[in-house]
Amino acid sequence: MLDLGYSYLHELNDVQRDAATCIDGPVMVIAGPGSGKTRVLTYRIAHMIHSGIHPGQIMALTFTNKASREMKDRIEKVVGSKAQRVWAGTFHSLFARILRVEAHRLGFPNDFTIYDTDDTKSVISEIITQMNLDKKVYAPGLVRSRISSAKSNLITPKLYVANDELMAYDRMNRRPLIHAIYEKYAARCLRAGAMDFDDLLLQMFRLLYQNPDNSREKYQRQFQYLMVDEFQDTNYLQYEILKLLTVYPGSKNNICIVGDDAQSIYSFRGATIENILQFEVDFPDLKTFKLEQNYRSTQYIVDAANEVINYNKRQIQKKIWTDRLEGNKIKVIKTMTETEEGKRVADTIIEQKNRYNLANKEIAILYRTNGQSRIFEEQLRRYNIYYKVFGGLSFYSRKEIKDLLAYLRLTINDKDDEALKRIINYPRRGIGDSTIEQISQLADDNDMSMWEVLTKIEFNSRSRKSIGEFVELMRAFKAKASKSNAYEIADYISRQSGILTLLKEDKSPEGLGRIENITSLLDGIQEFVQDDELEIGETLSTDRSLSAYLQTISLMTDADEKEENNDHVTLMSVHSAKGLEFKSVFVVGLEENLFPSYMALSESNNVDEERRLFYVAITRAEEFLCLTYANSRYQYGQMRYNDPSRFLEEISDRNLDSIISITKKPEFPEPKILGNFKPLGAKKPMISINPDDFVAANPTDIKPGMAVLHLKFGQGKVINVDDRMVATIVFDDLHDSQEKRIMLQFAKLQIVEG
Repeated sequence: MLDLGYSYLHELNDVQRDAATCIDGPVMVIAGPGSGKTRVLTYRIAHMIHSGIHPGQIMALTFTNKASREMKDRIEKVVGSKAQRVWAGTFHSLFARILRVEAHRLGFPNDFTIYDTDDTKSVISEIITQMNLDKKVYAPGLVRSRISSAKSNLITPKLYVANDELMAYDRMNRRPLIHAIYEKYAARCLRAGAMDFDDLLLQMFRLLYQNPDNSREKYQRQFQYLMVDEFQDTNYLQYEILKLLTVYPGSKNNICIVGDDAQSIYSFRGATIENILQFEVDFPDLKTFKLEQNYRSTQYIVDAANEVINYNKRQIQKKIWTDRLEGNKIKVIKTMTETEEGKRVADTIIEQKNRYNLANKEIAILYRTNGQSRIFEEQLRRYNIYYKVFGGLSFYSRKEIKDLLAYLRLTINDKDDEALKRIINYPRRGIGDSTIEQISQLADDNDMSMWEVLTKIEFNSRSRKSIGEFVELMRAFKAKASKSNAYEIADYISRQSGILTLLKEDKSPEGLGRIENITSLLDGIQEFVQDDELEIGETLSTDRSLSAYLQTISLMTDADEKEENNDHVTLMSVHSAKGLEFKSVFVVGLEENLFPSYMALSESNNVDEERRLFYVAITRAEEFLCLTYANSRYQYGQMRYNDPSRFLEEISDRNLDSIISITKKPEFPEPKILGNFKPLGAKKPMISINPDDFVAANPTDIKPGMAVLHLKFGQGKVINVDDRMVATIVFDDLHDSQEKRIMLQFAKLQIVEG
């Protein structure tokens, strides 16, 4: 029996420790909100490694890059560099990693392009146009959603046609040709050597299910232990992949799932609560551990959460508890109008800031739909309270960024039709829409990529010159890419393509902003190329190719870009708030037909999910929880009068503060005297070194004990150099963590003292 006296195990409570040390066989950890599930998950992996399991045999699947980074960070603090060998990441990133090796067995190039949502919509839109269909009926976004749903349920184009229910549904909604669009879309992706995000899952399933060259046995042998975080968020396809990796003759079924059925809120993305509810049936030898102690919230909040979720009948029974003090009762604010609702929320925020010394960043306003943010934004501006709406157009969704990335994508993969269509006439070079449509049609008719059409088919004299110039331009880019790093080719393309020249012609503030965006992208690529620092928990990677960079940014999600250091009140949807916590939370718009939503009220199961959503909302709060509703608000241009949400009635009076009416005067100063709340903190001074005087040493000459100079971090002392040529260096003048891990392959270090 392994000694369980490791210090990290002493950090766990009894149930957490039992879950972390139960390694063999199927395990289910039901983790209530604030119960320390991440700690259990990571310490379980650490314990497995301590027990002698090779880290490369462990696959740990998450839903966000942030979660995987946090997991690897924690594991490394316990087991050291062995943590780097654990396969930890999102479903999409890990399966993309496998498919980069295996895709050729499925008819795709190993350097396949990953289509984002915009790319997918663009392909579908073009197919709809070519089929002479009405885009008002066959809206590209709607069709994309139908195709995505089909893939998530393992329904291929052939199975779609054979499914009477799906076909009848489409006919009823006057969209009988969705199956044909799906078939053409799948063919286009294959021809273009591209996969969308759903394909990363579907093609992984194909690889295992069809088992070309014994691929299934290969990965069953490799991944002896599977762990899945947030299992309640998995869809049907993800679960089927997990079963293919886990269930086979002689298998010990070493799969551990961590999740909470009460926080299953993503059915609109294909997630199904059935997976976690069915898990016990699929694995009868299951060991179940319930993490019921909440370390986050006060007693009143925990009690209210239990009361609400108990109204759902289909659930895994548990009772969340806390040993924290009762705290403040939950405040309910009733107002006559949505404008008053906004004012009262702002008033209460100011009260909390003054009375309890809360920072803006400790406060969140959560709503059911993003359209509700407007009134709260208006009121917070009036009160000079700094805020930020979570969401908006992300960096990589900006037009000028997508344009340059399309050039980079086509340079790497000339089968990428979507990239080609985006930039073949940008900047304008006299290739009209009709010509592009003709090229696309020829590609479709001859089962070729558009690039192949451009290089093999003669065009009329008007288009020939422009097309020829474009082909030669792209060939020059390809030649440059073969002997350049990612930054060099990106910088070259930005200039030679004419993008920078075109953008510089716009002298408006918006135009200057676009230039700054391009510059920032190039800076980011340069950082990717030259980055020599290995963060704790980061997997060692020496691939600095343009292909590696494009895959990295393709797998980025808006959810992974929400971290900021600014001191602001956060406004966000409840769906976006999952996994986060704040000292003070406002859940607003608690009215029937709004929360729960109008659509949910038509079906009881949907109401159950709305209740789980409300459960997630209130359990984000640590100390203060405020629930608000308005008697009336404008909806679709009409004044509507709504009843309070049923969820308010499901909380007992003993957990609630007295309902506040709009006539009650605030018992704190008027907001006008409070001034402006600015973001806290200042930037650390940069260390300045003259590059002209800098002489980089040969990486193999760097030894422990040496004093070295780094262009970014300044002077430091080398503590250790491991067998992967990663140096641990303590720098003298850094204000944050002074110890850095530097990859010597990419480092530029000057030896000061030997």
